[in-house]
Amino acid sequence: MTQPPDPTGLTVPSGAPLAAATGDAPTKDPWWVRPGLVGLLGGTALLYLWDLSASGYGNSFYAAAVQAATRSWKALLFGSLDQGNFITVDKPPASLWLMGLSGRIFGFSSWSMLVPDALCGVGAVALMYALTRRWFGPAAGLLAGAVLALTPVAALMFRYDNPDGVLTFVLVVAAYCLVRALDRASVWWLVGAGAALGLAFLTKMLQGFVVLPAFALVYLVAAPTGLWRRSWQTLVGGAAVVVAAGWWVATVQLWPQGSRPYIGGSTDNSVLNLAFGYNGLGRVFGGSGNRGGGGGGGFGGDRPGWLRLFGDQIGGQVSWLLPGCLVLLVAGLWLTRRAPRVDRSRAALVLWGAWTVITSVTLSLAKGTFHPYYTASIAPGIAGLAAAGTAVLWRERVAVQARAAWVARGALAVAVTISGVWAFVLLGRTSDWYPWLRVVVLVAALGAGLAALTRRALTGRGATVLVGAGLLAVLGGPAAYTAATVTTAQSGGQPTAGPSTRGGGRGTFRLAAGRLTTGQRARAGGTGASGTGASGTNGRTSRGGAAGGGIAAGRVAGSGMGGFAGPGGGGFGGGAATSGQLTALLRGSRGYRWSAAVAGSSTAAGLELATNTSVMAMGGFTGRDPTPTLTRFEQYVRSGQVHYYLAGGQGGTTTGRGGFGRGGGSTSAISSWVEQHFTPLTVGGQTLYDLTRPLPATSPTARRSAAAAAAPAGRES
Repeated sequence: MTQPPDPTGLTVPSGAPLAAATGDAPTKDPWWVRPGLVGLLGGTALLYLWDLSASGYGNSFYAAAVQAATRSWKALLFGSLDQGNFITVDKPPASLWLMGLSGRIFGFSSWSMLVPDALCGVGAVALMYALTRRWFGPAAGLLAGAVLALTPVAALMFRYDNPDGVLTFVLVVAAYCLVRALDRASVWWLVGAGAALGLAFLTKMLQGFVVLPAFALVYLVAAPTGLWRRSWQTLVGGAAVVVAAGWWVATVQLWPQGSRPYIGGSTDNSVLNLAFGYNGLGRVFGGSGNRGGGGGGGFGGDRPGWLRLFGDQIGGQVSWLLPGCLVLLVAGLWLTRRAPRVDRSRAALVLWGAWTVITSVTLSLAKGTFHPYYTASIAPGIAGLAAAGTAVLWRERVAVQARAAWVARGALAVAVTISGVWAFVLLGRTSDWYPWLRVVVLVAALGAGLAALTRRALTGRGATVLVGAGLLAVLGGPAAYTAATVTTAQSGGQPTAGPSTRGGGRGTFRLAAGRLTTGQRARAGGTGASGTGASGTNGRTSRGGAAGGGIAAGRVAGSGMGGFAGPGGGGFGGGAATSGQLTALLRGSRGYRWSAAVAGSSTAAGLELATNTSVMAMGGFTGRDPTPTLTRFEQYVRSGQVHYYLAGGQGGTTTGRGGFGRGGGSTSAISSWVEQHFTPLTVGGQTLYDLTRPLPATSPTARRSAAAAAAPAGRES
């Protein structure tokens, strides 16, 4: 039986082996393909690049590392937070390489830092189109690209300096290489996929490997060659992963520790400890410095559990199409259950289904540190599954076998309806934000769902109307959230997509920011003279911010709102406010390796951006990294490498309070030693110590310090 003409372009041949659909043979595309592709990529570029510098430096933690990378090749290689190369960020440096090289070429600014991430987003959408088109045609390719582009959390990360945007792009590159490898069992394309996964490891360590089981499974099952060849090719691909990730790990491990920065986030200055501890198993099971610890729900995300992705904080980030895609997956696998082993439809369903399920389950049950934006890595899986599943079911809607046709129609109806209903629920969490939209989406979903059950609506002009209503039902909600995301300035370590949820949303921080001065715009990539701001948001509403107790994101320097010091000062990647007097003082510390030392990377990062100097972040990101020891710090001071010590900060403080840190260990010992040996100053309301001005030997503090040094108890080193 010949299928009726399909004006939507979604119908593809069934049952063909992968090698028969390589996409190499030139075919004449329908008239709408090229305009559709131009619209998709042009719209994505506009969406991701428009007013990109509105968020200023975004997450100051990574922005400071990018600034350091533009001034020190060693900082670029290792991912150092500071150009003095004291400590690295708590992630591998691949995303910093892109932003740092851009800053070296165009000069360091908000724009030059964020453009590489935005271009990665456009590239990811283009690759999603290309790899989906190879097996399912241009209409499915456009659908996959649109779903990825309009996923709110993906749009958020492709406009931000966190590494998740680059991670998502690299994973899509790996998927494209895998699809090409599956076409003809090409070992070289498989090596490319492995190399891309290795680069994913260098972006966010073990999170880059979450999709690896899906890749291995689909190749071992569906590659068009014998079992022996499939097996050894898979091993070769695995070797490519090891080489692509291992060269940097080996470089760090073999480099003399005394001449490289401390590996932030590790407990023993080892990148392997970081990979398998804090950034590895600790994220899944808790502990190893992860704040989620044994099941507390992480930091900034709903509690661990099977429904985590559908919670108040995370649901609107990524889960819009997830229920419908699971319906497409189950129905698609049932309809292709008797297809040949090398059938491309089932291979795509296995690839994207395993990607989505494995990544979703891992993030849902993770007990360690968790942020909603981690879910960006699920977005390509959902996009691929939505396109592949829709194409398979659309093809079978008019199948010869009545049972298969009814399953396809029923599954399409359920998928569209459940997606629209779930969008109605998610939009209801922001019931005062365009309340009419949720009604429109629900009506479109119910109408498309009912129409999908009738054969007449699935052919001819009725099919075009049905597809239009279905797209409105499934993409109307996420498109609106994405629009809200790209028009809202973000800053700090906890950016979130979409409008604020009901009651502000647990863990959602929305703060009014003052308008940037001319000088502050210059520091963030605008025009004018240099100012003192660490970050800025163009006078817009800013979201992200601190995790409680710190300087919140969106407060620009000189605004008079708080200060960088005090318990918990500095916030969480938010670019703390810094007084003009303190900024001027630290900028005058030329000739020193570090203008100042302070507890915590977030505090140090804000100071670096505000002063254009290198600041020592004692204790690293959490304030608990065991560096520097008191003995080592004394050596830095005696050799004249550190100018000031700033009291307070993020980790150990003189009062035993702090941000994430617990105020113990070497940081507290250093604080006590500085108080006992150096003269305190008050600058802009901040207490600091000039490490070039020791206390007079006759002062009471100096005499007490000498007596303590002579006591048998000794000191901590």
